[in-house]
Amino acid sequence: MRVDDFDFELPGERIALRPARPRDAARLLCVAPNADPQLQDRTIRDLPELLERGDMLVFNNTRVLAARLEGFRHRGEAKAKVSLTLLKRLDAGKWTALARPAKRLRSGDRIEFGLSENTCFLGGLWGQVEGRGEGGEVTLAFDFDGPALDEAIAALGQMPLPPYIASRRPADDADRDDYQTIYARETGAVAAPTAGLHFTNSLFKALEARGVSSRFVTLHVGAGTFLPVKVDDTCDHVMHSEWGEVTKETADALNGVRRAGGRVIAVGSTALRLLESASNDSGKIGAFRGETDIFITPGVRIKAVDAMLTNFHLPRSTLFMLVAAFSGLEIMQCAYAHAIARGYRFYSYGDACLLTPAGWGE
Repeated sequence: MRVDDFDFELPGERIALRPARPRDAARLLCVAPNADPQLQDRTIRDLPELLERGDMLVFNNTRVLAARLEGFRHRGEAKAKVSLTLLKRLDAGKWTALARPAKRLRSGDRIEFGLSENTCFLGGLWGQVEGRGEGGEVTLAFDFDGPALDEAIAALGQMPLPPYIASRRPADDADRDDYQTIYARETGAVAAPTAGLHFTNSLFKALEARGVSSRFVTLHVGAGTFLPVKVDDTCDHVMHSEWGEVTKETADALNGVRRAGGRVIAVGSTALRLLESASNDSGKIGAFRGETDIFITPGVRIKAVDAMLTNFHLPRSTLFMLVAAFSGLEIMQCAYAHAIARGYRFYSYGDACLLTPAGWGE
């Protein structure tokens, strides 16, 4: 398909720079192709009454790293300020990272993080550039690894806010909580699974009282989720890969829900992509552990998921293509036009929509 088919105009004031408070006060647009009306304006707090006893929500429990690091490159007596955003862990002490400005770095350079320009060279977190790639990517080997490295990154780093927020304001202490789901457990993401940001403890209790159960999977969201699609045809796009895991216990539970007539509802595009990666042609979900680069566009059959909760996505993005595959391009274009006209808030800190595919409930 032509990438232009997934374009739309979004006024800048519709981009949310802060989340709703409390989290579950965000608005929720229900999109149901076979219902009348097809679009309903609700709130996240209405979710329990919109679901049925026996349904199961699937959450991505990845935890976002404070992956944006400011440092100084040392080369002989010279030093220069650089900014790096960690992209993907290669092993216990090595990462790929996006460097700005990348032209200041070359293989063999030493980088010191966490110190001001006038601070002496004692202490701090050090790394060495082992290689450079295209588009400003570098391979960075830190001087230590494992939990000690994770603690240092957490102490020195900033939350890696998406470009459409970071270009308008700096990250601050509030983002350390706001840009993390309340159930985040498995550290490794450099972007949040944003549909889950709306959930609160009280909402979980209300869902449980309704008879809606929950399960957790892990997909470490990468910065590639924000990359624009630069080709003209979706067939030519190369999808980024991300590491994920679905345990056998969770897979068995999800298959059991569907056998009993319940629905599997993915909270976010990351949970949906992982479940589709873990399912066979008949929709049975199996245990999964490894990389996935699944690219879901209109024409790709969704096998393992019956509904999804997701935020509003960027034009021409792989995420808007995914929701168009799930509920249909025409209705999603109508839904986004409705959301823009009604003042919904877009992107990571914005409002959400509950999507059902054509045929749901028939």
